[in-house]
This record gives sequence, structure tokens and C-alpha cells, in this order.
Amino acid sequence: MQYKLLGELVNRKIGYGIVQPGQSVPNGVPVIKVNNLIAGLNSPLELDTTTHENDSKYSRTRLHGGELIISVVGTIGKTAIVPKSFDGCNLVRATALIDIDNELIAKWVKYYIDSSAGQSYIEQNLNTTVQPTLNIKSLVQMPIPFFDESIMKGTVSLLSSLDDKIRVNNKINDNLEQQAELLYHERFETIDRDKLPVGWRIVRLGDVATISKKSFNPAKEPEMLLEHYSIPAFDEAHFPVFEPSTAIKSNKFIVDDSCFMISKLNPTTKRVWKPYCLTENAVCSTEFIVYKAKSQEITDFLYSVIDSASFSDFMCSHVTGSTGSRQRTTPSDTLAFELVLPNAEEIAEYQGIVSPMLEQIKCNTIENDRLKRLRDSLLPKLMSGEIDVSDIQL
Repeated sequence: MQYKLLGELVNRKIGYGIVQPGQSVPNGVPVIKVNNLIAGLNSPLELDTTTHENDSKYSRTRLHGGELIISVVGTIGKTAIVPKSFDGCNLVRATALIDIDNELIAKWVKYYIDSSAGQSYIEQNLNTTVQPTLNIKSLVQMPIPFFDESIMKGTVSLLSSLDDKIRVNNKINDNLEQQAELLYHERFETIDRDKLPVGWRIVRLGDVATISKKSFNPAKEPEMLLEHYSIPAFDEAHFPVFEPSTAIKSNKFIVDDSCFMISKLNPTTKRVWKPYCLTENAVCSTEFIVYKAKSQEITDFLYSVIDSASFSDFMCSHVTGSTGSRQRTTPSDTLAFELVLPNAEEIAEYQGIVSPMLEQIKCNTIENDRLKRLRDSLLPKLMSGEIDVSDIQL
């Protein structure tokens, strides 16, 4: 094994992205932010944009696809290989470009940075004077271990196969979510409310659902392992974090598998969740509004209601707070939302289509968590040469 400095492996100098990208503009240049690295790079259409003038000033970090990028401010050490579909996009200041021409080496470096050894180097070289920051000099001087090429190829192939399966599951989930949203929209949002079929009616959300505020105080149960549905957990993987009560500093709402919930915080970013309840100790952030259907037979239908575009618009039109980063919807206000409630037969038919979709999304998400844990357990041992990739059978 030998080591090479990261700065010796790049085509372009390692550098930060656009310092002041400004507000997103129509027909602008898409820019990758830290939250995009956390959520995953799926499509340039999901990115905020900056002006072409800003982009031209930072042509040195303009992307073509295949580059490695890393978050260097705030949430530090998140990495991604840029898909080819992001050709022409750029970066913001909180991320840095690591442009390595060789695809194998680029992926090898990514997995090394992701490993415990790479993350340890980052932690040891953080500048924490004001806000945690990883400076370019530390990246340039980061030592990268190199093994025989066959070992590196095998390791990258194995880890990439796990990431590819996770990516496929995410795409399936996105497709299922879009199908469910479209089906609800076409059946219940486009209908003429003045000409409803027999047995259909207009109701308020509060007529068919209640808000649950059953609370859990972690200080009273310090030894309990909690299944915690938090805003960061949703943003990162749509999967709860399992942590002891002692790691949680504030009260939470208790949830079960009859609940469905939406974030009241910054509703312009829609966060709708149906908890999996893999244990009996499921709780969620009080930034979520937790609903329960008054009739369990319509739970998945009501989940589709709060997942709809019209409900999202309603949430955004009922916010309090003056700044975009800390606006909230008052939970009780949401109960005034008016929806079309079809007859029991129509609801049953709709849920017969949508409920299996939601169950598949749940299964795929659980599998992704298993694959991530497998990948993360193998990663440090593979990157250090402790285990031989040829000995692993998945």
C-alpha cells in the first residue's frame, strides 16, 4: 500500500463553488448545495439556480459530470459523484470540486472519504472558529491510500453495486409516489365540486381526522431506545434514526402505524411521512403535525390528501413567521382544509391501488437502510485492506 495526496490526483485545482449564488432565478444555472448532497443528486430540475453572470465568474467549478464533490461548510464530509445529466451545473461555496479524470480513482477517493478513516481526517482538520469549515488546503493534503489496481476495482465494484441498488429503490419510490399523487389529483382534485356524484361530499379535514399531540418526555425514560422520526432523518434518507432517550433533549410526539404526518416547518419544502413503526417506541419531532383518521378505513386516502398539491398550497398560505427559513403553519389551521370525500366504495377502490404502492415504498426504504448499513460496515475494512473483496458474497 502507498499513499498519494489528494491534490496530486486532480485535473483542476480543488476549489469552492459560488460564494453568493443569490435567490433562485427563472432559466438560471442549477447549483448544487449541501442539502442536495444529503438528499442525493437525482435531477438538475430539483436544484435552485443562480444567474448566468454568477456562473461565468465561477467557470472553474462548472460541472461536466463524473466529478467528485464534497460538502465543506456546516454538514461536512458528504460526497457525491456528479451524474452526467448535471452537465453545465455549478456549485455553491459550501461545497468543493474534486475533479479526477480517472473514474475508478474518483470513486475510490469518494469511498475513502466516506470511510471512518476519511471522516476522521476531516474531523481533525476542521476550522471551528466561527462555523465548522474544511479548508481547501486540508483537502489538497489529504493522504489517499492506494492498493493493487485489482483490489481497488473489486472494492469499488462491490460498493457501487450496493449504491446502485439503493439508487434503483429510490427511483422506484419516486415513481410510485408520483403515480399516487397523480391518481389522487385526477380523481379528486380536478372534479367539479358543484357536480359531485351521489354519496360524495365536501368536508373539512377536521371532520374526518384529528391531530394527535400525545407526548413523550425522554428524561422520564432514559434507558429507552427510540425510533425517532426527525426532520433531518426525513431529509437524509426518509428513514427514522434509532437512538437512546438520553440523546434526545426535548419532548416528542408518540406515533403509531395509524398515524400520518406532515412538517409544519417551512411547508414550501414538503415533508409527508407515514411512520413505519418498526418498534413499539416510535416518536417524531414536534415540528410534525401528526394526524389520525377518525375512521381507520380511510387512513391511506387521507394520507394522499395531505400529500396533495392543494394541501401543500393551503399549508403555504397559512404560515406565520417573517423569514423563509423559520416559517410554520399552525396545526389547528390545517383542519379547516376542504376536501372531496367520495363514497366508501370509491375510497376502497382508490386505496386498493394506492395502499400497495405505499407498502412497496416502505419495503424499499427498509431495504435501503439494510443496504446502507451493510455498505458502511464493509467500507472501512475494504478501504484499509483488512478484508479481501473476493471473500465477500452478498
